[in-house]
Amino acid sequence: MQRNAWRRSSRSGSNGQCVEVRDRGAQVDVRDSKAPDAGMLSFEPAAWDTFIENIKVSH
Repeated sequence: MQRNAWRRSSRSGSNGQCVEVRDRGAQVDVRDSKAPDAGMLSFEPAAWDTFIENIKVSH
């Protein structure tokens, strides 16, 4: 993932309802693409990696 650039989920459709993620090195930020100025959630990289791995396992 490119640092400091918002990236939209590859699973998102064209309806604009998706999440965007950016890697800031010490934090990974997640926001709603429909309301990018409404705030974001931030995670430590290890917590984000664990979240992603758990999603992969459950699908």
